[in-house]
Amino acid sequence: MQRIYFDNAATTALREEVLTAMLPFLRQQYGNPSSIHAEGRAARAAVEKSRRNIARAIGAKPSELFFTSGGSEANNTAIKGAVAALGVKTIISTEIEHACVRNSVGQMQDAGVKSIDLAIDQFGRADLGQLRTLLAKAEGKVLVSLMHSNNELGTLNDIAAIAALCQEFGAYFHTDTVQTLGYYPIDVKQMAPIHFMSGSAHKLHGPKGVGFLYIRQGIHIPALIVGGGQERQLRSGTENVAGIVGFAKAVDLALAEMSEHRAHISALKTYLIDQLQTHFGERLSFNGDWQGESHYKVLSVNFQSELPTDMLLFKLDLAGISASGGSACSSGALKGSRVLSALGVPDELRSLRLSFSYENTKEEIDRCIAALLKIV
Repeated sequence: MQRIYFDNAATTALREEVLTAMLPFLRQQYGNPSSIHAEGRAARAAVEKSRRNIARAIGAKPSELFFTSGGSEANNTAIKGAVAALGVKTIISTEIEHACVRNSVGQMQDAGVKSIDLAIDQFGRADLGQLRTLLAKAEGKVLVSLMHSNNELGTLNDIAAIAALCQEFGAYFHTDTVQTLGYYPIDVKQMAPIHFMSGSAHKLHGPKGVGFLYIRQGIHIPALIVGGGQERQLRSGTENVAGIVGFAKAVDLALAEMSEHRAHISALKTYLIDQLQTHFGERLSFNGDWQGESHYKVLSVNFQSELPTDMLLFKLDLAGISASGGSACSSGALKGSRVLSALGVPDELRSLRLSFSYENTKEEIDRCIAALLKIV
């Protein structure tokens, strides 16, 4: 039986075209980009070409893009670097940010930085009215850290409006675009200043283990990882050449096919919602802004069931369907989602996150509905 993968917010399948682009740098062109011989120069050229391509995709300059091991490292570097070098005394974020942001802010709070949790609405969207109030009365330098799309709910924040507010009050703005890079147009030139932005390859059918941190020109922060001084002294360690090349290829493909894939995935999500409502009725509810400004590839749904969420997921897995109870980065802990708790989702409801890719089909949704009818 062909398995069904509905966990694309956790990670995505590596595209064949991406693998093809990577293979030469895993086999023949294996030079170290820091070496001055021919193999090293070829590797360096590949890294810099990839940097230019990804920078162009987000409207940035190549010099503003720094490669990392992924989104978590990028977010850690931005938050801790802003405190260390920019005089940030207050960090404003929400309690439903990704764990790497939440925990980084917590570490900075332990070091004496003031941390403020911005209110969210019933969909998990940041309260920009309160943000304006907080920024207006804040003393000293402020960093606002808000994700573009919540990884569990799909709810979108208006990062252009947030950037404008931060500019108005002289605050720094960091946004995590791990879930939206390659799915929505992002152009840092067309917005008020975004000072830090993170991205990751494996959420858009690229390889795992590579991401980037965008740092606006003129901002300088210290390295989180020290050593050989790679990435212009910001991130030491030999660059993941094959991963970086694959990242750039994945971004190129995602941008070229964005409209087509969005239409396909959006139609699948709409069909799934309709089928769930038809078959489960009042036993069903949804989380996040599922009827409004929400990521088209993510759906968070609650069921009334006597089975705990982990057992629902286990039974779905046995039926050949991969789904999630929330963030894959913490799902192994088998504990309730702090994101859903923050929204007030009752503990007695069983919550699943279903997330899609361009490879999914209507027939797979029909199989999923049939399995859920037997399980829930």
